[in-house]
Amino acid sequence: MADDVIVVGSGVIGLTAAVVLAEAGRRVGVWSRERAADTTSAVAGGLWWPYRIEPEEAVAAWSLESFRVLSQLAARPRETGVRMVDGTHASTAPEEQGPWTAGVPGLRPAGPGELPAGYGHGVRARTPLVDMTAYLGHLQHRLAAAGGTVTDRDVPDLAEAGRAAPVVVNCTGLGARALVPDPLVHPVQGQVVVVENPGVDEWLAAENHGTGEILYVLPQPYGVVLGGTAREHVWDRTPSPGTARSIISRCARVHPRLAGARVLAHRVGLRPARSPARLETGRLPGGARLIHNYGHGGAGVTVSWGCALAVAELVAAEDD
Repeated sequence: MADDVIVVGSGVIGLTAAVVLAEAGRRVGVWSRERAADTTSAVAGGLWWPYRIEPEEAVAAWSLESFRVLSQLAARPRETGVRMVDGTHASTAPEEQGPWTAGVPGLRPAGPGELPAGYGHGVRARTPLVDMTAYLGHLQHRLAAAGGTVTDRDVPDLAEAGRAAPVVVNCTGLGARALVPDPLVHPVQGQVVVVENPGVDEWLAAENHGTGEILYVLPQPYGVVLGGTAREHVWDRTPSPGTARSIISRCARVHPRLAGARVLAHRVGLRPARSPARLETGRLPGGARLIHNYGHGGAGVTVSWGCALAVAELVAAEDD
């Protein structure tokens, strides 16, 4: 066998797991039917925030480990695509978010003058904000530097990967629904609009708890990402003009200058949701070790390093 580990899937979850394993000295091959630039990860807004993901205790640990690593990568933003950016999450309080809030330096309740109109409370924090195109490229470079490989190939059966390596890490996201199969995995459609930046330098996120409607404004080097939607069980990847107008209108109520900003792109991604997210081990026919690492919904970036390190620990445990 040429590889010690085959990672199936080249989104942010798969690439991060592959990097951690390869940099620990494992011979790692990534198999994926999609290139990283074509995955849902490439469409993501890139804000670190534990968004709609369970189980709570594990998510807190995964998220804070990722916060630590991403904070270090933010020292080299041109190389990594990661920056530390101040922002506000409106319509929420620290105690409503979960145990991870205690581990985020400086996270605090927002004052009245720090909240957008129409919101009575919220939190302020300085968090990683990731340019996903640059960041996925950074991960690919690190993987190659550590001796890892990426192969474009369809994987109709995980047992096929198990015949090529003694350990298989399943990071197929939404693809796990058919591949495992796992009917708990389902899409949560997210649509965003990218516009020229009229001078926004902080991120903003909010959720209407009555309707489930979400709003976010994420300043990136290439423009401002405006969102969004969270439509459960919707598979359509076609941007809706009406939804785009609604997104721009909602965001412009917070930042009026966005109303006239030139539109650069419309994007739709399908978040691979599962409750709870799955990180556990099993066996494939023939005896290969199988580690599932999928179902992170819209929090893939947020938990990626914590989950990757947990995968590495499971792989190492097999050696003992």
